Amino acid sequence: MPQAGEPHASLRERVIGEQGVVMIVGAGDTGKTTLAKLLMADALGAGKSVALVDADLGRSTVGPPACVGLKWVRSPDDFSVLHEADELRFVGSTQPQGVVLPHVVAAAALVEVARAGADFVVLDTTGVVSGVVGQTIKYHLMELCAPSLVVAMQRGREMEPTIGMLERFLGARVARSAPHAELIPQGPVEQRAGRIEAFRRALAPPLPRWRVQPSVFAPTLPDGFDLKRLHGMLVGVQDDAGRCLGLGALEHAEHSLVVATHHGEVMRGLRLGSLRIDLDSYDTTRLRLRQLSFGI
Repeated sequence: MPQAGEPHASLRERVIGEQGVVMIVGAGDTGKTTLAKLLMADALGAGKSVALVDADLGRSTVGPPACVGLKWVRSPDDFSVLHEADELRFVGSTQPQGVVLPHVVAAAALVEVARAGADFVVLDTTGVVSGVVGQTIKYHLMELCAPSLVVAMQRGREMEPTIGMLERFLGARVARSAPHAELIPQGPVEQRAGRIEAFRRALAPPLPRWRVQPSVFAPTLPDGFDLKRLHGMLVGVQDDAGRCLGLGALEHAEHSLVVATHHGEVMRGLRLGSLRIDLDSYDTTRLRLRQLSFGI
């Protein structure tokens, strides 16, 4: 049990009695991930089986960026290896704009897996909370994942429009909390460096190369597609059950297409994302699949 004076002690006392899914919402740098770890530690201490679904595409804790990740937390030792995902779903972008449908579907699918294997599931969400995109994501996550409790982190009242929507339309139970006073926000430079390091870890050299055919992609390529356009594209390496095995990067040379990945021996297909990645710097640039497919 949390002790008086510990971070978020009163909130944690309320949450520790919950079963099922607890969804944490809030803008970036409000301490969502730190709170998620505290809640999971409390649940482990109470004898519950625990899982984390990380749906923060750009600042991933579980697995690489551009994916939603699931981690089973069986013991305190697992907190040191949260980045090693037990299951992934590829979304293909580090920002939710333009990928709302695959983002929500990926998170809901992994919450369903987690719910079947754990008493207590924490869903950590993206820091995009305002406007149409932010509210649409939270609405459909609430609708599909049916959390028993929504924890809203806010510095002032910035979450109130989203909270009101979830309460009004979906009957959400909401607990509000402010960021811990000692929280130190990360700046854009630190965030970018963390994202680059996560991509570097997922695509660390030496990377085996595997020749691929144009027929292995989702979405499928149009007739007459110029394969040179795929050079540098980030892809999700897929099995035949909808799971992402890890990341890959496409390379085009001498009229052939290869994927650089650590997961080639078991891949069944490749999902195209909305990012190009430089395997020297691990920096990424965004593009739209429509732009890739049709050049517009």
